[in-house]
Amino acid sequence: MGHAQDLVWISTALDEALAALEEFTPGAIESTLKSGGDPLTEADLAVDRVLRTILPAEDEGWLSEETIDSLDRLSRRRVWIVDPIDGTREFIDGIPEWCVSIGLIEDGQPVAGGIHNPATGERVMGAVGCGVEYAGPHGALGASTLVEARVGASRSEVMRGEWDGYGASGFAIVPMGSVAYKLALVASGRLDATWTRSPKNEWDIAGGAALLAASGGWAALIDGSTPTWNNRDTLVPGFIATTPSLRDEVSALLL
Repeated sequence: MGHAQDLVWISTALDEALAALEEFTPGAIESTLKSGGDPLTEADLAVDRVLRTILPAEDEGWLSEETIDSLDRLSRRRVWIVDPIDGTREFIDGIPEWCVSIGLIEDGQPVAGGIHNPATGERVMGAVGCGVEYAGPHGALGASTLVEARVGASRSEVMRGEWDGYGASGFAIVPMGSVAYKLALVASGRLDATWTRSPKNEWDIAGGAALLAASGGWAALIDGSTPTWNNRDTLVPGFIATTPSLRDEVSALLL
């Protein structure tokens, strides 16, 4: 199966996820807390069921924030890594910074992905060898230097003061929910960079990492090393993503 066909499956899955979300209203939905303290809604579970039904073939693995993990995926060549709703807190609060995130890993590398933000109507699709396509209201930026850049930052990290030290660097800090959404905006050129020093799970970043791979952008762990995918332990340290033109400047700033 070529990656163009993978994109067809991803697009179909996103369409069906949107249909499942129609019965839920952002900003007016009940939630519970999972054991780790993260919120959970019926919408998260509904989208998880839809994606799990459509995406994995019999010989493919599956990793989702809302599905009990099966280590059977470790023996699979192709693994779907999804977050049914990345930015559940924003979804609950009615803040339009959440998305459905889908990533496909093949032989340990991200090769295709799709992210859709239903609140803004933005969809970013991409695969290695196929490039990235953006559908939505925002034009591309394309800063050539970091001082001109718009950098997506975790809204909660900004509120905690964790970005205060970057003020002298001159770039615009854009507080925003959903790391997957930020990564998709970098991959499609709507943001110039984003990074976080907070640990993330593979499902938070796999879809965005696939889009960055498709776009030629730079995706790295916060220490500059290359991430690996479909690990037994899915928790990874912080993450960096930039457009190609800013890789050297961002590396000098963070590493």
